[in-house]
Amino acid sequence: MALTLRSSTSFVNLKDSKSTKTLDDFSGMVCFAQIKPSCRLRVKNSTQEAQLSRERTSLSEVGRNEPREILHGLSGAHSNNDSRVPVFVMLPLDTVTYGGNLNKPRALNASLMALKSAGVEGVMVDAWWGLVEKDGPMKYNWEGYAELVKMVQKHGLKLQVVMSFHQCGGNVGDSCSIPLPPWALEEISKNPDLVYTDRSGRRNPEYISLGCDSLPVLRGRTPIQVYSDYMRSFRERFKDYLGDVIVEIQVGMGPCGELRYPSYPESNGTWRFPGIGEFQCYDKYMRASLEASAEAQGKKDWGRSGPHDSGQYNQFPEDTGFFRRDGTWNTEYGQFFLEWYSGKLLEHGDRILTAAEAVFQGTGAKLSGKVAGIHWHYRTRSHAAELTAGYYNTRHQDGYLPIAQMLVKHGVVLNFTCMEMRDGEQPGHANCSPEGLVRQVKSATKTAGAELAGENALERYDAGAYGQVLTTSRSDSGNGLSAFTYLRLNKRLFEADNWRHLVDFVRSMSEGGRTRLPESDSSRTDLYVRFIKESNLKTKKAVLV
Repeated sequence: MALTLRSSTSFVNLKDSKSTKTLDDFSGMVCFAQIKPSCRLRVKNSTQEAQLSRERTSLSEVGRNEPREILHGLSGAHSNNDSRVPVFVMLPLDTVTYGGNLNKPRALNASLMALKSAGVEGVMVDAWWGLVEKDGPMKYNWEGYAELVKMVQKHGLKLQVVMSFHQCGGNVGDSCSIPLPPWALEEISKNPDLVYTDRSGRRNPEYISLGCDSLPVLRGRTPIQVYSDYMRSFRERFKDYLGDVIVEIQVGMGPCGELRYPSYPESNGTWRFPGIGEFQCYDKYMRASLEASAEAQGKKDWGRSGPHDSGQYNQFPEDTGFFRRDGTWNTEYGQFFLEWYSGKLLEHGDRILTAAEAVFQGTGAKLSGKVAGIHWHYRTRSHAAELTAGYYNTRHQDGYLPIAQMLVKHGVVLNFTCMEMRDGEQPGHANCSPEGLVRQVKSATKTAGAELAGENALERYDAGAYGQVLTTSRSDSGNGLSAFTYLRLNKRLFEADNWRHLVDFVRSMSEGGRTRLPESDSSRTDLYVRFIKESNLKTKKAVLV
């Protein structure tokens, strides 16, 4: 994610940006009415600039022969020669409770009905390792997810399922806390080196360190074996739905489900935007690997520790000897360390995806993997924040092509975030360029022959964000998007203007952005959903409890 995929904080000054985080906050009623929207999303062909325009006349005042106002889409085909870009919507993080039950099923049912009516392709849900296998090794409880799958199928929707091997909690937008399974945490308490560690010795319990991927440290099983057994259990439980209802398995490979190191942890105020973050290579397994790699290069001294001059979480590149303009990153030692650090991350992804491919091959479900949109300090030479996260991307080095090549080897879709962001929205001192970063990733996936999907990094409801996604979905520069997943289902999404924007956006994406879309149609089938307190409307109501 640009900060993280779970983010609900934006650096854009959006009016009333407070968001609702869980289905518990849904109250009142959902009303489905055939009402003409009072605003529209327009994308100008000349500038690709999306803007919101208020109507100046009511529906009754529009003459029969007057030209209808339209939504101008964006042209351009996608990599699979099908211009349609299906849109999915992320479900709340706590869709399944810690007890293993479906959370607020009646509210969720009403929400799915609305999403289907809006033309959404499907939804995405996290299948938390910390929930499903919490009762003991290989004791899986999929019942809450089974109820969800049936509900999704009933509404004719599709489902993307994330194999979430990370902790929920401690990052922007994490609205609930779901730790790793208790039995895994018990092993970590006995051996703290099982989790990522920074230079000062701070341990991060979000995810098991990749340094012990192949060691039997989890009660006789390696982490890769644990993940493989988990995915195999999922396959067996849902084999009748894979490829039909469950169309995609996103394989978690790190914190927030992303292939990266936890270099910018926000828990306890450790990191704040736009800090450079810190390298996470100080558990004993990572240190042993670094030492062995240095000895193999005949540079034993290089393996004694990570860089001594790489600074602290909240510093800027020029504050450090390693990341400054002509810093250590661009020396022989810096290149050695960064190749090792990023190489370990690639090996980790390769191991997990090899296991996932073996489990899900032949099921008909796509595999995907998420890469974080770390756009701050992108305009600097060293790209410090990307380097600490494990992406060896600098002014002289393409860090995303090797990732795309690794993913395509397993037939895995690269899912990338920050598709909605614009450079001009970011604070100048942070040297951000989300647009430049997205262009680079699109180019890398095209070169590698990898399929590209996208997400928004922050909760956005405005026309500008939707317009930017429409722009980035095109294949003009690199790959177009094969799918887009919108963050996230909550109360704000169903507010009048927000819902209209989503409906128009989904419609435009479904037509590849090429077809002019009417703001309303003569059959009066536009969908409008809003929350109400009164119950005197003569329309179908679904009570949310």
